[in-house]
Amino acid sequence: MKRSSIGMATLAACALGGNAHAQSNVTIYGIVDAGVEYVTHASDAGGAARFISGGKNTSRFGFRGSEDLGGGLKAVFQLESGFNVANGQFDDGPGAIFDRRATVGLKDKRWGQVTLGRTFTTTYDYMLPFDPMGYAPNYSWATSSTATGGRKDGLFSRAANAVRYDVEFNGFKIGALYGFGNVPGSMKTSAKYDIGLGYENGPFAIVATYDRQNGAAGNVAPADTTDYIQGIHAGASYDFGAAKVMAGYRNYRKTFTTASAALRSDMYWLGFSYDFTPAFTLYGAVYHQDIKNASDADPALISLRANYSLSKRTTLYVSGGYALAKHGQKVGLSRDLAGAADTQAGVTAGIQHRF
Repeated sequence: MKRSSIGMATLAACALGGNAHAQSNVTIYGIVDAGVEYVTHASDAGGAARFISGGKNTSRFGFRGSEDLGGGLKAVFQLESGFNVANGQFDDGPGAIFDRRATVGLKDKRWGQVTLGRTFTTTYDYMLPFDPMGYAPNYSWATSSTATGGRKDGLFSRAANAVRYDVEFNGFKIGALYGFGNVPGSMKTSAKYDIGLGYENGPFAIVATYDRQNGAAGNVAPADTTDYIQGIHAGASYDFGAAKVMAGYRNYRKTFTTASAALRSDMYWLGFSYDFTPAFTLYGAVYHQDIKNASDADPALISLRANYSLSKRTTLYVSGGYALAKHGQKVGLSRDLAGAADTQAGVTAGIQHRF
């Protein structure tokens, strides 16, 4: 009788566990990416050879999951953190766990998905497929460049306190985001807005987005003199099979509450990917930034990368880049590290594993 009771209890537990598993799931995922880079004009002292984390993609880990609520409705969540392979630290500091993404929401097969929390923006996700280098730190300027020192004129990448909506139908996709400023007495201060529209038909795809970030004014110390930052993006691609071509554009504008002149620029890029074999792919891109009414550096970047897949999860890569700017202005290959001269060349060899 005792054995029978234990057996029945075990079967009941397994049945309940199986039922729960069928209704919900949690996935642990991530990227570990590291390599070695040599770059010229790293400082006034000359070039540098250095270990780098995330040459192809930022190293990260995360959790995502869903629960089937019935009738095509699901509850969804995602938590994601970036880290540095070189030292094991979080990218944005010791208190910044899940700084890349922390969201919870609902997803319906017909009506789309609503998520709340800290998230990547509509512009970031919509434009990513149109950058041949995939926003790689080594070497892509699709998100921003360091050609003008502290001025990056970059893409609106992430938003906190955000509500985001996404839906797809008949080849179209629509996305929108609103980030609360959380400032008492003002819905405008520190608020963020983002909307995107995309269309895909067979090998052809196109998107356009508009975003705006309002300044924090006197809500922070020292007071923020930014009035607003505005971005307009567009991307297009055509897939020929083994070869694919991509193009992108950004119009950037930053205005101030003071008498300072607005910062304006246009970024253009054009690139390709080509699969020589299922394991070997070559990527290339040219980026050009037209800076208005300022340093007139008008920098350009030529970027190449070769990928060799050892498996579905592990890839070896070699990336090379050459950047130049006009009128003696300093230019940097990476969006994160500034150069020390009006040209800079670099090469990175690395390995990436996805899990």
